[in-house]
Amino acid sequence: MAVEYSAPLVQTVAEDSNILFTASNPRFGVRSVNWREGAGIISLSGASGQCRAQYLVDFTANIAVAEDGTVGPISVALSLGGEPLPASTAIVTPAAVGDFFNVHVQALVDARCGCCEQISVRNTSDTPIDVQNAVLIVERKA
Repeated sequence: MAVEYSAPLVQTVAEDSNILFTASNPRFGVRSVNWREGAGIISLSGASGQCRAQYLVDFTANIAVAEDGTVGPISVALSLGGEPLPASTAIVTPAAVGDFFNVHVQALVDARCGCCEQISVRNTSDTPIDVQNAVLIVERKA
């Protein structure tokens, strides 16, 4: 069971802010994943007959230093409950403003029974970034 969220158009994301997703394409019925159009936060429910539900969260996008940004290393990270996951951080160093790089990160996220977890993709850079063709796929594994 998987659902895909996307944002194909270029969006400028301020430092320490979430990437916003504009479209959803449920591949299979996943009622345990909730999202509001235009939002950057997705809720994963732990509702299951087990003690937890496990999700594979996969993110791919093109990122660049925004027009008003400072050239240097830029990064995005999957975040859980608003906190970036250090092992799910992608860092690139463009040579100039507008030079896009493709990034990809993924993580396994557990949601406990009777609870939910909130995930997002965050700009962890010290400068605004442009994000294009962002795709986030959430697949329930267990």
